[in-house]
Amino acid sequence: MKNSDFIARVHQHFDQLCADLLPELSPGEEATINLSAEESLFTRFNGNRVRQNTDVEQISLTLRLQSLGRTVEKSRTLGGHWETDRAALTRLLASCRTELAVLPVDPNQVPVEDHGSSSEEFRGALLSPAEVVRAVLGPAEGCDLAGFYGGGAVIRANRNSKGQSHWFASETFFLDYSLYNGPQAAKGVYAASHWNAADWAANLQRTRALLQLLSQSQQEVKPGAYRTYLAPKAFSDLVGLLGWNALSAAAWKQGRSPFKKLAEKEACLSPLLQIKENFGLGLAPRFNSLGEVSATSLPLIENGDLKNLLVSSRTAKEYGLLANGAADGEAPRAMDVGTGTLAEKDVLQALGTGLYLSNLHYLNWSDPVSARVTGMTRYACFWVDGGEIVGPIKDMRWDESLYSALGSKLMALTSQAEIDPSVDTYFQRALGGSRTPGALIDRFTFTL
Repeated sequence: MKNSDFIARVHQHFDQLCADLLPELSPGEEATINLSAEESLFTRFNGNRVRQNTDVEQISLTLRLQSLGRTVEKSRTLGGHWETDRAALTRLLASCRTELAVLPVDPNQVPVEDHGSSSEEFRGALLSPAEVVRAVLGPAEGCDLAGFYGGGAVIRANRNSKGQSHWFASETFFLDYSLYNGPQAAKGVYAASHWNAADWAANLQRTRALLQLLSQSQQEVKPGAYRTYLAPKAFSDLVGLLGWNALSAAAWKQGRSPFKKLAEKEACLSPLLQIKENFGLGLAPRFNSLGEVSATSLPLIENGDLKNLLVSSRTAKEYGLLANGAADGEAPRAMDVGTGTLAEKDVLQALGTGLYLSNLHYLNWSDPVSARVTGMTRYACFWVDGGEIVGPIKDMRWDESLYSALGSKLMALTSQAEIDPSVDTYFQRALGGSRTPGALIDRFTFTL
């Protein structure tokens, strides 16, 4: 089935189920229904050969029932057939009612409201299943490529008993891959909504060039503070930690936000730093599970100052704040970091002597109070001397405060940014991601 056929069929199926289920509510009951669906082709490669090929079609539905100040939420998968799914949802509603009767009253319950209607579809031009293997492996002939291709339609939808209706569908793909030379590896990601052979060839060539540089003699770099360039993927990994409570209004009010000092104007970041939620990137729907619709663009950090925290309706009710459409987790869903003036061709010259990092991993807060983050270098990371790459380095641990790395130590951001889509496939293909430039940071601290 073509993705467009899947999107149309799921849309019709969801409309019919909601039209039948919502009238069954009793007086005093309100309900919100969320749907997640996908039709995805997954192809796993190893040694430049296909190792696994799977086509997944799945639909799941979550029912949130509210009555008398109580809330219960239950989920189940659907089969796509009206008769069986309709009966299953009737049983799900009965189960919610049974549980609702024994729950305590929720003092911070968010009432069901009509937040309007929206419909967004981002159509793509994807490879057919018959084209994927040749399109991916043909240009990679002679390489030891290992990776994972996932592509197809992803759907999110929302309805409630007050009349709101939201629909989001997107046709995209990602190719998350590495090239190997024995134990050495260079990593790349190619993702878009339209497959372009020339773009894939160029992406592959950049990764090949990094792999070739890994054949040079390994450089011994001792712990210390070095001028460091974080390529867009590495910088995306670093700023991704902001989604771990740093921009959450609830975390700030509860005293556990790493950006507490920033929120309370006791600290600031670099005036070079501009961060916003940008749903215009098409990475995620603007509506959350309550059907609240975020602004297309929401400034988070402007000129180094905190402009907005992410505030869910539940947090707003509990702490007397103004909600801005954030999801329950109050993490960015489509983070967009503004570019700077450093041209990509001038990166090595601007770096001079120091470290060039392509990727980071194992990131975590080492001291949330001071916004300190720790992690490891990964894949193609190099020592640079006099504006030229000398050779690869062994993996190193770093530990740095974001108040410094994104503050006084931030020297420049590149004039080009790259989209780093979420490539998670736990239970379902994830939505979301970020767009980030590269970052030049002075005296970035390496501990091991």
